[in-house]
Amino acid sequence: MSRLYAITRTIDEIAAHFAIDVPPVAGVPDETIEGAPGLIVTEKDGLRLLKSLTWGFPRHTSEMRHNGEPPGRIGLVADLTNPLWNKTVVDPRYRCLIPLTHFANPDGPKGEKTRAWFSMSRQPLMAWAGFCRNTPEFGPVFAGMTMTANEKVRPYNDRMPALLKPEEYERWLHGTIQDVIEFQFREPPPSDDFEILHTRDRWRSGIPPSKAWATRSNMLI
Repeated sequence: MSRLYAITRTIDEIAAHFAIDVPPVAGVPDETIEGAPGLIVTEKDGLRLLKSLTWGFPRHTSEMRHNGEPPGRIGLVADLTNPLWNKTVVDPRYRCLIPLTHFANPDGPKGEKTRAWFSMSRQPLMAWAGFCRNTPEFGPVFAGMTMTANEKVRPYNDRMPALLKPEEYERWLHGTIQDVIEFQFREPPPSDDFEILHTRDRWRSGIPPSKAWATRSNMLI
C-alpha cells in the first residue's frame, strides 16, 4: 500500500471511539506520511492512551552501513518473518491501534498522479493494526501491518491496511503471534464496504480528504 493516510475526526471523537482513559493532549494531523507524526492508541496497566509518534521504524541495509549512511524508514509491516520484526511482532507490549478515516493510493499516469482516498462507509473511524517501539535512532515510532487488498483497492495497490473491527481491538492488543498471523492472512474486508473519493489533488499536494471533499461538493453545486 502507499504511505499516506488521514483522520478527519476530532480528537474528542477519536478518544470516545477508542475509550481513551487519559485525556489526550495531541492534536489531529491533517495527514500522515512516513517520517511524520501520527496518532496511535496503546494500552498500559489497563489504561488506554492516545499518543503522537513518528511513522516509520529505522531501516538499515548492508549498503547503507557500508557507506556510513543514516537509517531510512519503514512504516509498513508486510513480511512478519523479516528479521527487523523478530522481537516486535511476537510481544503484545509493542502492539497498538492506528486511528484513521482514509488511506490513499496514487491514481493516474506517472508524473501526473493524483490522490484517491479510500474509506469505509459504515465505519467512519477505522483502526489499523500497528506496532510501536522506542528506538535508539528515531525515538518512539510506529508501523502498520498490511494485508492482501480487496477488489476495490487492488486496481491501485495489491496491499491495504490490516483493518480491525471494534470488537477485535482487545484481541489485537493482547493476542498471541498466531492471532497476528491470522489477522494478516484472513480475507480482506468486503469491497462493498468501501468508498473511493477521486480527487484532482496531486499526489504530493498535502491536501487532506476533508478539503478534497469540500472542493468536490462546491463543484457539484
